[in-house]
Amino acid sequence: MDTDIVGRISANPHFKELVARRTSFAWLLTGAMLVIYFGFILLVAFAKGFLAIRIGTSVTTIGIPIGLGVIVAAFVLTGIYVRRANSQFDALTRKIVEETK
Repeated sequence: MDTDIVGRISANPHFKELVARRTSFAWLLTGAMLVIYFGFILLVAFAKGFLAIRIGTSVTTIGIPIGLGVIVAAFVLTGIYVRRANSQFDALTRKIVEETK
């Protein structure tokens, strides 16, 4: 890539805004996922009795829906990121491309 183009992109205020917004949003979602994941791990480590509580008369314990919730949370957080990336981040990227031409 031409160093002149790299310099123009790096100096573009929209590029700096894109990097700042994307980074802070990614850290926010990462933090949320870490809390969910390690919260579940802590439950497994220190609250086995709670996770072993049966739901109704079936063999399903309360740990099963909580574990599935961890997996679903990962998909939901990924979807939130993709939705934001496709709308706000892509709009900023288009502005950067237009201003760099």
